[in-house]
Amino acid sequence: MAASTTPSPEPPSADSFWADAGKHLVRYGGEFTREIIDRAAGSFVYTADGRKILDFTSGQMSAILGHSHPEIVATVQRQIATLDHLYSGMLSRPVVDLARRLAGTLPAPLEKALLLTTGAESNEAAIRMAKLVTGRHEIVSFARSWHGMTQAAASATYSAGRKGYGPAAPGNFAIPVPNAYRPDFTTADGSLDWRRQLDFAFDLIDAQSTGSLAACLVEPILSSGGIIEPPVGYFAALKEKCRERGMLLILDEAQTGLCRTGTWYAFERDGVVPDILTLSKTLGAGLPLAAVITSAEIEQEAYERGFLFFTTHAADPLVAAVGNTVLDVLIGDKLDQRARLLGDFLRRGLADIAERHEVVGDIRGRGLLAGLELVTDRDTKRTSDELGARVTRRCLELGLHMNIVQLAGMGGVFRIAPPLTATEDELSLGLTILDQAIGDTCADYAARGGVV
Repeated sequence: MAASTTPSPEPPSADSFWADAGKHLVRYGGEFTREIIDRAAGSFVYTADGRKILDFTSGQMSAILGHSHPEIVATVQRQIATLDHLYSGMLSRPVVDLARRLAGTLPAPLEKALLLTTGAESNEAAIRMAKLVTGRHEIVSFARSWHGMTQAAASATYSAGRKGYGPAAPGNFAIPVPNAYRPDFTTADGSLDWRRQLDFAFDLIDAQSTGSLAACLVEPILSSGGIIEPPVGYFAALKEKCRERGMLLILDEAQTGLCRTGTWYAFERDGVVPDILTLSKTLGAGLPLAAVITSAEIEQEAYERGFLFFTTHAADPLVAAVGNTVLDVLIGDKLDQRARLLGDFLRRGLADIAERHEVVGDIRGRGLLAGLELVTDRDTKRTSDELGARVTRRCLELGLHMNIVQLAGMGGVFRIAPPLTATEDELSLGLTILDQAIGDTCADYAARGGVV
């Protein structure tokens, strides 16, 4: 057949694009970024009008190998041509290989994996498993948590999305976040007294519980909660609280797992092994892949009790093959070490910015997951949602995509999560843009009569 000589139709204009978006898309989380993204490669996304934007969020905190990593591209092209999707009860080599290899990255007794799609789905499965195995239903989470938007995961999410949807799942309780920058329980020197806070939290849990505590589901570093890292020793004490009550400890490492924080898993810092671990985002490096990993003992008990989590894309071979490639790159390129080194470089750059701008109240995080909190007064830690929004917009104008987490009582916290493959030059570029954006915003704010 002769090739068609008809030219490809011109893409619709930007005005038409946004008109169609406004008419046909459901808005699912605030306003859309007013850029039409045409492609992405490495640490950058490129707009339809030719702008190059540095991606300091790794997509949705997922593309840890950057965009369009050549080994991921090759795997997808190869695998989709041979085996992409199966009936969920069928198994393929990529699935079994990934389960075995994930177990090899983890301490005993974590060795049994269920491969799913999203973080919400993995947390849903973990909660369901914990309820079945314990025979109980009550779930404890942090008051600024984010675990997903499906029913059980959303019921354990307290940072957003709780109003207007009717009753959450029964038996969900929140405990305070051990935030060293904004301590609620303090020692004599004013620092956070997390042990007293934790004791108080579980006194309240015990008072409210009907005697059916099943699990505690928490992130090792709260991400949407403002990049808050509980102090060393906290998770060991939390696990003991769980053990005393016959609860399982579920750690959600959607954003912290697989080298992001400088170790393979964030929980390694504390020497605490969860009963159930959930992974997502970073496991697929941008593709929809998640996992629930637990011990043989818990899996056996769940199986004997008829555990059911049969979903359309459980154990899909295409994304499992991608997960294996992600592990290949993480190991081969020693990206845990790279995340530590680049994290130190990023932290020094953020500290320099803090020295130049009084609106930087706190810098925190680990590895290539960093948080920078903006305040209008360092002494009172007074916050301003407007300031954070303005800095975010200015960053985008200058060519840097940043994500700001805005929570009541905390103001604006930048969640900085560049790819683990980013270079020092790229990090320097992002730091330079952020520095300028803060300076421009503060100068403009002052010129308008505002007080920063």
